Amino acid sequence: MPQSHALEDFTRETFESSLQRRHDVYRLGAGPAVIVIHEVPGITPLVAQFARRVAQRGMTAVLPDLFGTPGRDASVPYALASMARACVSREFTVLATKKTSPIVRYLRELAAREHRRCAGPGVGAVGMCLTGGFALAMSVDATVVAPVLSQPSLPLALTKGRRSELGLSAADLDIVRRRANDDLCVLGLRFSGDAKSPAERFERLAAELGDNFKGVQIDSSTTNPWGYRKGAHSVLTEDYSNADGSPTRAALEEVLDFLAGRLGVTSP
Repeated sequence: MPQSHALEDFTRETFESSLQRRHDVYRLGAGPAVIVIHEVPGITPLVAQFARRVAQRGMTAVLPDLFGTPGRDASVPYALASMARACVSREFTVLATKKTSPIVRYLRELAAREHRRCAGPGVGAVGMCLTGGFALAMSVDATVVAPVLSQPSLPLALTKGRRSELGLSAADLDIVRRRANDDLCVLGLRFSGDAKSPAERFERLAAELGDNFKGVQIDSSTTNPWGYRKGAHSVLTEDYSNADGSPTRAALEEVLDFLAGRLGVTSP
């Protein structure tokens, strides 16, 4: 799909935070807001398609443009270039452990703005890949009531010790843990063989949040009956299969049900 057409049904505006961080934001739908935080390399047509499904379920999909070219198809060179830019950006913490990326403050302020604008019991947040853990870090604010972590990949799991790290500060984790003891529920998605989003990360989330974390792990072994590739990573976009009965389709429905249920949305 041409870049100019991939987002033609979305409206575009700009949101500037109190720290003067400014990004374009694409919006579609009506009802309580869901912040859809795109993966590497950017807001691809498949990310936009996921956002449309959110909107079709009676919610407002809100897509901040953090890096990349909105509407551009994913490719290996494009992904590598976007990843390189994210790694050197001061907005993202890709290697350090026990640190929350600075961009999360912008996302929290965006979520608060969208809650005032769209009402409802709170805001949903869906992070993917590089941004997967951002949805968890956003949950420091009581505004965020439905965080979804799709293949969370930060901090980059370059060593064994990083595999269980969650990409947020100890203080932020303590707040999220307390919220989980009250009412917060967190949903996570990953492919079983995904080294970028290690199983140890989900094990840590379960240890920290108990039954208030639900991890959905999709079989991507070489013998998996759905033909998911060995390196399958993006559950809701690039590696998604919409075939009847496919685990990724079931995972998508679970995400939409989770968001709608937590945000008090009945089926349109």
